[in-house]
Amino acid sequence: MESLSTPPPTGARDVRPVLEAHGIRKQFPGVLALDGVALRLFPGEVHALMGENGAGKSTLIKVLTGVHPADGGTLVVDGRPHTFKDPLQAQRAGISTVYQEVNLCPNLSVAENILIGREPRRFGLVHWSATRRRAAGLLTELDLGLDVTSLLGSHSLAVQQLVAIVRAVDVSAKVLVLDEPTSSLDREEVAQLFALVRRLRDRGVAILFVTHFLDQVFDLCDRVTVLRNGRLEGEYPIGELTPVTLVQRMIGGELATLDQLSDRGPAEGTGRAAGRPFLQARQLTRTGSIEPYDLDVHAGEVLGLAGLLGSGRTEAARLLFGADSADAGEVSIEGEKVLLRSPRHAIARGIAFCSENRKSEGLVGELTVRENIVLALQAARGWTRPLPRARQDEVAGQWIQALDIRPADPEAQVRHLSGGNQQKVLLARWLLTAPRLLILDEPTRGIDIGAKAEIQRLVARLAGDGTAVVFISAELEEVLRLSHRIAVLRDHRMVATLTNDGTVTPDRLLTTIATGTDS
Repeated sequence: MESLSTPPPTGARDVRPVLEAHGIRKQFPGVLALDGVALRLFPGEVHALMGENGAGKSTLIKVLTGVHPADGGTLVVDGRPHTFKDPLQAQRAGISTVYQEVNLCPNLSVAENILIGREPRRFGLVHWSATRRRAAGLLTELDLGLDVTSLLGSHSLAVQQLVAIVRAVDVSAKVLVLDEPTSSLDREEVAQLFALVRRLRDRGVAILFVTHFLDQVFDLCDRVTVLRNGRLEGEYPIGELTPVTLVQRMIGGELATLDQLSDRGPAEGTGRAAGRPFLQARQLTRTGSIEPYDLDVHAGEVLGLAGLLGSGRTEAARLLFGADSADAGEVSIEGEKVLLRSPRHAIARGIAFCSENRKSEGLVGELTVRENIVLALQAARGWTRPLPRARQDEVAGQWIQALDIRPADPEAQVRHLSGGNQQKVLLARWLLTAPRLLILDEPTRGIDIGAKAEIQRLVARLAGDGTAVVFISAELEEVLRLSHRIAVLRDHRMVATLTNDGTVTPDRLLTTIATGTDS
């Protein structure tokens, strides 16, 4: 394990860390999540926290911010030891967090969200004009032009992220933790967010940036701490690393799995079938959701859906699974017209759907890994025919081993697993039903590069075995790597279908998305 021997940021040799963690240990039932982890954050720098899912990043953040008490180790802020019993104590010490899922009130104004609980008062009542002036002043300081009287919910997710950050730094934050802030943003929105982060850095705030996007780490960060299997792998100035060496430190081995993916063509060797499609959609539409579209999906084919967030990718996929009801159009499976009135009808036809919202629409956090895996199979059998416990144990064990789900404990509550391992549990649930068409909506979002490579390999293998796959991802390189054909969506319309024959480049795909034409 590396020691924290790298120097502080250039130009700050005499500056002590604003936050230091030493020997942090945290254990949950059956899981040692953190084992002697160290971290230091200097004022005026952006510090990346990297590692595979299950490496301990989320647990470390929760220890730093008072969500979980540490079982061992010390935490020092501004040279003073601290023990946080709750997030409020961490906030009072100057540590604020903005999570991937914005925790604000969309029905309140921008000003109210920035100053909620801290509004200026007069005669015991909220002084609304002073509240608005204070909020407007904060936004002006950070070069953000927003109408503070507008409802937060009327703004994009990117703007809501910015408002959450402004609120966080207004509580005298010395340390700002950004947990996957860009996972749902497009490139322009990421650039806007990064501009704000750099302004905060220049004001002396220490920023801990947690992400799975390697390019963003090299674009934004000054230094990186890498965790692996709950332990500190090392701390490095970003200039001493390349993307390859950073990934090597994260996964602790050779990049064979990634090399296998990156060196080959799209879904190579998958045995894509010709002839009649397994599924055909004709003029399928839902008012206000997706305009009429045609789509063919063949057995043994990976069909990518590409487009910006809000382009209609998910909406198109949900109609194929019966999760939403179509207003018009028709679906045929192997030439036979079918009505997909509900997910149950789709499952009966051999269609499975892994939602992008794995927590709200996929997994049941209070259930065990075993119970989550067998859920779809049990639903297909009907609740009057319960699956025998011995059979549950058998299939759960098989899929835990096949997908390398960690920890390999079928009785662990799924909510305690990392994001990547939760995604594997969701995949195991649907693969257990032996689907003929598998719809994957952002299956690699918010997971580490090692788990991402495993899922990409699984997709290629499934297609090779004859499964039809619809693959949705915001990462265009990932869509290009895996897909035989790519359907492009823009403004809730399917505008083009490209054959991935080697002539489709990221630039061509971006141009099609931006213009709505393949010219």
